[in-house]
Amino acid sequence: QVQLVESGGGLVQPGDSLRLSCVASGYSLDYYAIGWFRQAPGKEREGVSCISSSDGRTYYSNSLKGRFTISRDNAKNMVYLQMNSLKPEDTAVYYCVATPRDCSGPPDYWGQGTQVTVSS
Repeated sequence: QVQLVESGGGLVQPGDSLRLSCVASGYSLDYYAIGWFRQAPGKEREGVSCISSSDGRTYYSNSLKGRFTISRDNAKNMVYLQMNSLKPEDTAVYYCVATPRDCSGPPDYWGQGTQVTVSS
C-alpha cells in the first residue's frame, strides 16, 4: 500500500506562513491524486485541498482560497501545501491523503498527520 509521510507542521504566530510536505515512498504520484484534510480537536475531519494526477487540476475549500496553495513534484513523489496568513482557526492536525487518478473519490490512504498550531 501507499505510505504517506507528512512534515512541516509546527507552532507559528497568526499571519505567519508554513509549508507542509507529503512524500509517498516507493510510489509514483503520477497515478494518484493527493489531498490534504485537517481535524481540529472535537471536530470532524474536513477537506482542505486536492490536486489530481491526470491534469493537475486543483481544488480548495472555499474559505481557504487565496491563502493556501497546493502543488506537486511527481519526480520527487512529493506534494506541498503552502499556507499563508495563518489564523488561529487553522490550528489542526493536517493529514496527507491519496486516491487513484483524481480528486472525485474518497481517500484510499492516509498519512499519520502533522500538527499545526497557530497561537492566538
